[in-house]
Parts: sequence; C-alpha cells; structure tokens
Amino acid sequence: MDDPLDFEGEDDLLVSLPINNKRKKVIGLDDLLNDHYKEQEKLIEKQNKQARKKAKAKEKKRYDDEDRREAALVRIVEKCHNQLKAFGEENEIQVWGVKVFGEQKPFPALDFPELGSCNFIQSFLNNRINCSVELTADKGASFLEELLVNGWLSKLAFLSGLVEKPVAIWAFNTMLYSSKDELRNSSSDYWCTILSSRNDDLVDQLSVKIDWFPEYSDLRNALNIYGFLFKFSSSAEHESSDSNHGGPPQNIRAWIGFVTSCCRIRNTKALFTTVEAEEIIESIICLFLDRRLQGLLALLSDCMQATVNYFTDQEWCSSCENIAKFIACRVSKDLNCIQTVECVSKDSSRCKQLRSAIAYQSLLYCFDDANSGEEILKSLDAINFKDKSCNFFKIYIYLVLTENWVLSNNSFVEDNPEIYEMFCAFLRHCSTLISATDLRAYASKVRHKASYILHFYV
Repeated sequence: MDDPLDFEGEDDLLVSLPINNKRKKVIGLDDLLNDHYKEQEKLIEKQNKQARKKAKAKEKKRYDDEDRREAALVRIVEKCHNQLKAFGEENEIQVWGVKVFGEQKPFPALDFPELGSCNFIQSFLNNRINCSVELTADKGASFLEELLVNGWLSKLAFLSGLVEKPVAIWAFNTMLYSSKDELRNSSSDYWCTILSSRNDDLVDQLSVKIDWFPEYSDLRNALNIYGFLFKFSSSAEHESSDSNHGGPPQNIRAWIGFVTSCCRIRNTKALFTTVEAEEIIESIICLFLDRRLQGLLALLSDCMQATVNYFTDQEWCSSCENIAKFIACRVSKDLNCIQTVECVSKDSSRCKQLRSAIAYQSLLYCFDDANSGEEILKSLDAINFKDKSCNFFKIYIYLVLTENWVLSNNSFVEDNPEIYEMFCAFLRHCSTLISATDLRAYASKVRHKASYILHFYV
C-alpha cells in the first residue's frame, strides 16, 4: 500500500531533487578588493605595453629623422668639397719647424785630477778645519760639488777675488756636460753670477779675477756634441713638436744662458771675434726653428738681444748683412723663412734692422731674377690674382716678408719713398682685387693681412 502509484512516478514535480552537499563560497569584501587590484595591474601593464610601443615608434622616427638630416648634411659637405676641388687641389696645412738637432755624441768624462793641486783646494787641506772635514786631494771634485750646490763656491770666489783655472774649467764643463740637474743649474748660476759682477771702483772691470775664459771653439764643440746640425739642409724635413728623435739635451739651457752672460761683458772682456759673434746669432736663429725649444723662447730672445748688442756700430752694418744672407740661403722658402724673421724682436733699432735685412735677403732668394727692391715689388705687382694657378701660399709669404722688410726699418720710409709707394700699391691690390668669396687656400689670409696693414700701419 505504501508504494507510489504509477502516475506518481511519471510526475517530475513529485520526484525529489538530489541533495547537493557542497556549500557555495561566500564572496567577501577582501575578495572584491583583490579582484579590483588584479584588474588594475592588468590595466597598468597594458598601458605600459602601449607606452613602450609608442616610445619605440617615436625613437625609430627620431633616428629616421637624424639619418635623413645626416644624409642631407653629407650631401651638402660633398657638394662644398667638390666646389672647393674645382679651384684646385687641396693643399696640406703647413707648419713651421726644422730639425736642427741630430743624434747626440757621448759627453766627455768629468774627471779633473788637476783640481787637487790648485791653491783653492790646498788651502782647505792645510787648514785645521780639515781635521773634521777629512778632505783629500782626490776628493776635490766632490768637495767643490757640495760648495757649488750650496752656493758657497761663488761666495768664496768673491771673498778671495779669484777663480783659478782648474776651478773655472771644472765649473764650465760641469755646466755643459753634467747629467745632474742640480749640478748643471748650480754651475750655470755660478758662472752667470761671476760674469755679472762689477768692480765698485772700475765699472768696466769684473770684481773677481778669472784665470781662464772659454773660447768660442769650446762653445761650438759643445753644440757639436749636443748633435746640433751646423749644415742642415735648406729643405730640411719638418720636425714635429712631439718627436723624441735626437737632441736637444737639457744642457742647452745652460749653454744659452752662458752665451748671454759672455756677450754682456763686451766692455770688460771681448770673448768672441766679430765672425764668431755672427755665427752665434746664426745658431740662435736656427734654434728658434726647432719646435722642441719653444719653452726656451724667452732665454733665446735675451741671448739674441745680448749678442746683437755685442757688436760695435762700425761692425754691425756689415755683420747684419752677413747674418741675413746666411739665414736666407739656408732656410727653405715656406713658413720657416717667416719664423726666422719674426723670431727677431722689435725691441731695439738693431733688431729691427736685422729683421728687415733677413726679410729682404729672403725675398731676393724667392725672386731669382730680382736684384733690387724695385724689381721685387715689380714682380709682386705683376701677379695675376685671377689666374687659377695663382699660389696664394707663396703670395702670403711674400707679403709677410715685404711687410717686415719695409716697415721694420724706421728710416726706410724716408730713405726709399718710391719703394714705400710701390708697397702700398701692392697692399691695395691684395685687399681689393682678391674677392671675399675666393675660397682658394690662403686667399682670404692674403686679403685680410693686406687690409690690416693698410688700416693700422700705412
């Protein structure tokens, strides 16, 4: 009786549903907040990806723009380069500088056994103080070195009023051939101090008697040992400032200072003949051409001034011309010949005269057919600036040399008015006939140089 009826089994509503024992999870506020953060992170990551994509696209566009600008700049440079080549071959930028020092020879040994027999050393050996000093004759050089470095050797020379021959020769050779900076500088100071002293009663007399003076042959021999090229070629190769080949040694500084001191005592002691003094000036001018000696320009200028003043008025006129001819025939006709002129200062009338003479002789060598100043300026006036083969580098050299020839000598304008007028005409041609748009090498330099001289000097 308890069984369901037939129709009850067929009714879906009467069939009981299965019981689901799994309970649904309750969604809390923390779950909603975590879902929100996850969505925000996904959104930020998506935005970052889009920003990176845009940045890459922007960077690529920037690179493309730079490539286009670089390509356009290259085309402009190539166009300018082709236009410049139309005026002629490209000239290499030249600099002045000549190799005047070759390989050094071995320095002579600084052995002076004769020092032990000189009175100066003997006076110390016989003194009772020697008991504590323990000086011996064979240690004379070491003893003098200590006195020299400490400045006592010159003080003792002034006290005794005498420099003996062995001491003088030792100090001279130490100055020129010592490899020790302290000894070399101290001996140079010693000689310069002795030579610069004057007697209070007799101005033209040294306060210290010197038993031995070096000769010019000693100084020339020192240059020869240093590797100085007395007969360097006029077309000598240019020497770079960073070259370590050959000299000059550090002793050249002492050599220059000693020559300066010797020339300044002409009224007291004439150490050089006229010809020897000329050779010294020629050597000094050659030293100006070595770029490795640019740190000694002040010393070289002082030596040049002292040597120029060494001559008497009667000697100087012929000596000035001899020096100018020697320099003009030895130095190549490039920027080096300008350097030989400009290394001579304008501080005195003699230096100006030498500057003018060197420039004039250099111009005569530049123009083989010219025998006078008028012929030089006529050759300059005949130059055709419009000619494509016109070498403005040479014209620049001619212009600088002519400027120093005419304007360095104060009396030149009054004594040679015709040459002065021809020079002014040449300047006007350079400043007016050379176009400001002329792109040939040194064309603008010639034009600006001529205009500057016209404006400030003429």
